[in-house]
Amino acid sequence: MKRVSFLTLIACSLLVSISCSDETTVYQDKLEDDLLVENSETALEGSVALDDAGVLDIFEEEELAGKSSKNSNDELAGDHPLTLVARIKSPSSILGATHVDVHGDYAYVSYNTANETYLGAIDIVDVRDPNRPRLRSRLTYRNADVNSLVYADDYIYIVGGVDAETSVRATSNSFIAKISVSGARFDIGSITYGFQQGKVATDVAIKGNSVLVSSGSEGSVTKYDRNSLEIQDEMPFADLRSVSVNENNVAVLDADQGIVFLDENLEIVKEIPVESDFPQAAKRTLDFYSDKMVVAEGGKGAGVYDAGTGTLLQHVPILDNTAGSQKSITGVASDNVTNAVAVNEDILLMANGSNGLCLSEDESGSIETFGIIALEGSINYVESKGDYIFAASGLEGLQILKLNRPNQSLVARCAELPVYQGSANLNVNSGETMGYRGSKRFNRLNVNGSLLLCGSWTANNNSSINSNGLFEMNGTFVIGRNNKRKNITINSGGTFRVEGNLTIYGDLILNDGATVEFIGESSVVNIFGKVQRSGNTEVLGTFSDVQNKF
Repeated sequence: MKRVSFLTLIACSLLVSISCSDETTVYQDKLEDDLLVENSETALEGSVALDDAGVLDIFEEEELAGKSSKNSNDELAGDHPLTLVARIKSPSSILGATHVDVHGDYAYVSYNTANETYLGAIDIVDVRDPNRPRLRSRLTYRNADVNSLVYADDYIYIVGGVDAETSVRATSNSFIAKISVSGARFDIGSITYGFQQGKVATDVAIKGNSVLVSSGSEGSVTKYDRNSLEIQDEMPFADLRSVSVNENNVAVLDADQGIVFLDENLEIVKEIPVESDFPQAAKRTLDFYSDKMVVAEGGKGAGVYDAGTGTLLQHVPILDNTAGSQKSITGVASDNVTNAVAVNEDILLMANGSNGLCLSEDESGSIETFGIIALEGSINYVESKGDYIFAASGLEGLQILKLNRPNQSLVARCAELPVYQGSANLNVNSGETMGYRGSKRFNRLNVNGSLLLCGSWTANNNSSINSNGLFEMNGTFVIGRNNKRKNITINSGGTFRVEGNLTIYGDLILNDGATVEFIGESSVVNIFGKVQRSGNTEVLGTFSDVQNKF
């Protein structure tokens, strides 16, 4: 019986090969009656949602605890100027995003259901142009959920489970499928399946020429040959939730034992007990972090362990998002659990279900909670690579966030400037000259004098460059949100000098005598509203106009 959980058990009644602990049978077929592939750009374009794209707020820990409140007069500019690039809508009103694997310029997303209907899907999302993510291909399993996936060398490996009670052929519940990808599109001309013991396959990872799959209750960790999907080795476990690999290690998360390190032959090398809640069928992940392991531990938040000694270093708690200040996220106490964790340099991200996506910072070896990112949906899984965060948000689908970290070469050029630590409302008076580097969230900017900002910056409200004011930016500047549009206004004699990436979720208003100057050869401007020009205005320089608004 399928268990109702965001980590749903997975069925595929027409998968046609079985295995026991020491052998596997591999079957190849088009399965045209079971699969639906959509490659039409016209049909897929509507799944990319930009309605709430733009500057993201972060509900910081002190605010959530009621120790501070937002006051437009004395609020300081905030760290982590994140933006929501786009959402990829779920293929169906009953399908929830469960897993993301990011490889190169593409994100691969899995979906499944939390009810008794067996339905799943996989997306290929093109993120080469961060201003215009595109859904390139969508595969739908009409009788199967998809639980986890990983991409490697033109193939996607998906894992899940077979409903052996209803399948006419399959007698083993856990399966892996290998699906060819060509030109960012699914090729279902030849799909290879393999099977292992366990009620459901929960996670998959690539290590060398092998594929490692964990399966849940009465399951195993199984090593498959990447080419043939024949079983190379297998080790039984009571209830595996996740498998993770780095250069030299294989680690699995067992609901009964905790973290278990394995050698190349899947023999147990070391165990780290984890005393936490692992309800049946609930998703929990682990991740390598330098010389540490980070584990999603449900109601306890994230556990950080020394990978060498097994010592528990700290628990990173779940921030309470039910405070009145956080109105864009609805918290349900029973679902305030950490489902997945991801590490990106000095940032730890925790997918906390209906409690949202929590961002924490590594400060001299100790991880300190910072706040909850204002996203809709129940966050089931999170992945972060480079300057991006990919959040699997249940029925909200995939949400693509940009960290907007300052370019290092830009920081070097602006090294003489002080780091900005001031108000969220930056006012530059006539005759004043200010220059800062860094990465902050503003409420608004009002420039009457001269301002230079080097780094990555966002603003939530209308901003202006007034008579004879000069605003120079080097790096990234984003203002507004697509469902809460805000404008940049340049008045008579004002100049806006841009070197880098400028995004306006609203209008760029150029009044008589205003000037916009783009520096260099690679500046990009992405305006979602209009360019309003009145009187004599100037637009100078070379730039890429993403929306063709000039």
